[in-house]
Amino acid sequence: MVGEGDQHMAVGKAVVLARGLGTRMRKADASVVLNEEQEKVAQKGIKALIPVAGGRPFLDYVLSALADAGIDKVCLVVAPEHEELRSRYSREVRLERLSISYAIQERPLGTANAVAAAEEFVGTDPFLMVNSDNYYPCEALTALRELPGSGVALFEQDVILAESNIAAERILSFAVGLINGEGCLERILEKPAQDVLATLPRPLWLSMNCWRFSPMIFEACRRIGPSPRGEYEITDAVQLAIDQLHERFQAVCIAKPVYDMTSRADIPSIAARLAGIQVRL
Repeated sequence: MVGEGDQHMAVGKAVVLARGLGTRMRKADASVVLNEEQEKVAQKGIKALIPVAGGRPFLDYVLSALADAGIDKVCLVVAPEHEELRSRYSREVRLERLSISYAIQERPLGTANAVAAAEEFVGTDPFLMVNSDNYYPCEALTALRELPGSGVALFEQDVILAESNIAAERILSFAVGLINGEGCLERILEKPAQDVLATLPRPLWLSMNCWRFSPMIFEACRRIGPSPRGEYEITDAVQLAIDQLHERFQAVCIAKPVYDMTSRADIPSIAARLAGIQVRL
């Protein structure tokens, strides 16, 4: 377990999970009209590089929000074959606020396995962890960065439904965080069934993989086994950290939308929502 002094270190690092296979993005959708470049990237399944507002890749917006929140060192966890993604941020883009490193996740073995790939980058520092296919409000990233220790950003379900691009049927794919009387995460429920959701107190607080971790999380990632779908899940690592390593995760509850880039149908709506947002890398 990380000592108290380590927990209060300022956070300047973030790990961005960009290894996904993009299976749903590759799937053709005749109801969605994409431009030539969007179609080309969608066929490859590299969601983070989908051009959105102003022709900029979605990941540019994700990274710019991290920089706005005070992060200056980012590690992208990528697949061995993701040369296009590495090329963009190594050679094609001028970086003024961020330095970008890469960690290779050899096989798509889940989010905990992806986080573990970044252990050398993290070293002994606390860090934020986010998805490359979610655009989070800067307020959530800033609040996590300013915590004195580990934490999770949780997003109010009703706001997500009303203001994001995420349809009601997709809500079941997100984890739900249960908070104790001290404002800390007590339990993380991965993809709870409808009957379970019906019994939970309102409002529902959704976890969308937006975390502040100490290096302790790597020990938790090593201790867990595979989930029923054969992957090593970061939610399982967090629950083990709470139950066995006695780590406290302060809950940052945010009533703002998150934009989720999952399928081709998301591209036009996200492009419209990001229009006018300045990107500075």
